[in-house]
Amino acid sequence: MPLPWPRVPSLRARLTLIATAAAALVLIPVAIIADIVLRHGIADRIWDDSLSTASRIAAEAQVERLPDPLPTSGNGIDLIEVVASDGRIMAASTAARDPRRLSPLRPAPDSQVSRATSCSLPHGECLYVTAVKVSPEPDSAVVYAGRVTPAVLGTRLPELGFLLACLLLCGGVASIAWLVAGRALRPVEAIRSELGEVAPSNPGCRVPEPPGDDEIARLARTANDALSRLERSIQQQRQFAADASHELRTPIAGIRAQLECARLHPEDTEEAVEAALRDTGRLEAIVADLLLLARLGTAPSTVRELLDLGELLTAEVRSRPVGVPTHLQVIPDVMVKGLRPQLCRVVTNLLDNAERHAATRVHAEIGRVGDETGEHATLSVFNDGEPIPEADRDRIFERFYRRDTARSRTHGGTGLGLAIAREVVESHGGTIHVECEDAGVRFVVRLPLSPGRDTAPGPASEATSGTTCGAA
Repeated sequence: MPLPWPRVPSLRARLTLIATAAAALVLIPVAIIADIVLRHGIADRIWDDSLSTASRIAAEAQVERLPDPLPTSGNGIDLIEVVASDGRIMAASTAARDPRRLSPLRPAPDSQVSRATSCSLPHGECLYVTAVKVSPEPDSAVVYAGRVTPAVLGTRLPELGFLLACLLLCGGVASIAWLVAGRALRPVEAIRSELGEVAPSNPGCRVPEPPGDDEIARLARTANDALSRLERSIQQQRQFAADASHELRTPIAGIRAQLECARLHPEDTEEAVEAALRDTGRLEAIVADLLLLARLGTAPSTVRELLDLGELLTAEVRSRPVGVPTHLQVIPDVMVKGLRPQLCRVVTNLLDNAERHAATRVHAEIGRVGDETGEHATLSVFNDGEPIPEADRDRIFERFYRRDTARSRTHGGTGLGLAIAREVVESHGGTIHVECEDAGVRFVVRLPLSPGRDTAPGPASEATSGTTCGAA
């Protein structure tokens, strides 16, 4: 049986642990150095005080007879002796009334002062002592001054104190790091809780975006972008299901009715089959258009290619069967980057729509425009049909919207042509809109212009044809 993996601590706990470990790595060496400096400082202070006391007593011994016991100066140096050259103690302080000498040390002949540490006193105590000659003669008396090791140096109290200080400081750092990490990660927790509410029934929720441009703010914006794309995808799926359930009923019901009619009236079988085939063709076209709408935006941008918009339009116009005369005006080398089948479908749908509503003619034009956002390629398709009411100019790009329901269902398309055109254009970073004039209706497509073979304007070409990109 495999052992369970240990639970990984939270990010807040890990950040707190890292901050505490970093503080410990800094504070421990600092505490060690401080302990060493403290001990050396206390020892140096003792040496300085003992030298000062011994020098004072030596100076007094040169000019007058020393009192016995010797007075102390209140600086902590309480062990004072004046020893003759033969080892006899001439005078001593009250604390130095021990029958033994403080130290057998004598300064070297060429030195006036010497110092030593003696640990031969009772109870294992050590003595810091400084020896100073009374006079430069070799047989001069020597003044000894010193004191027992202070308690702070004879115990581990400094180390314990520094250890306690380190623990308190590390605890303080841990508390501050815990609070700061919690405050810094509070937006992350808010983002997590909001993301936990995301569901197909609630695709429109968004995470709160904290101010600024730090990593968490960028994470929130990225999460909201992803949620927006998810919402669009869910809406597309719902729209696909709604469109399919709404629009597929009519042709399916028609096919069923024709087949039942043929079964009931065998003499009308041929006519019923023809009608069923027409409805089947319409059903096939609707399904193909719905599948195209469902796939839009799923192709990676790396598969896009550089296309000449004028060549696409020219090829489409020349491959169309003879119908309403189509006048073509093209500027060469108007290059855009996109998917050829989809842009061809835009051209085809706009020309189909123009021919369906034109009275006498259709005019298609390729051009360039520039504004504050950069240069754009334009595709304009004009027909001299009836103007579109202002209230319908946005709705005509909706799926299955028909201004003339009867005509559209019998002689029109699937009702998805302009919707497909808008979806394709917007997926390529462009816009499409309709302009109504006194003489007709104009659909205008704008796409980002890409550097091509030669972006210099060339002479416009015109073609008149009766009207797929398959030949392009």
